[in-house]
Amino acid sequence: MRLETRARSRALQALYAWDLRGGQDLERVATQIWDDLSVAQEERKLAGALLTTAKRELREIDTLLADVTTNWRLERLGVIERCVLRLAAAELRRGETPPRVVLREAIRLAERYGNPDSARFVNGVLDALARKMGRL
Repeated sequence: MRLETRARSRALQALYAWDLRGGQDLERVATQIWDDLSVAQEERKLAGALLTTAKRELREIDTLLADVTTNWRLERLGVIERCVLRLAAAELRRGETPPRVVLREAIRLAERYGNPDSARFVNGVLDALARKMGRL
């Protein structure tokens, strides 16, 4: 598995734990999770960059996601789906990774940690988001 793929998975694990713990500091939660899992430094660096963007731009990301999930409020989504969407939106906003790669990786995360329905939902939302952002 590629380093970037592993880092996205680590970032998702941290976002998931943070979402469930409600209100704790994201960096602290990430450090605890990654220490428990003995995550390598290079994975932490890449995952940390994604988390920094997600945290710094969370309001904007949630607004963008709310605009493309017209029939779903973010708080009603499953935690995995919400976290995958936030992570991918943060990566799209960074603009360092080709959008198709971001979408493919997010779909894989949804399949791995969610289920096939999660993956289809994530695919549809992120496709709409990427188009709205002018990235596709």
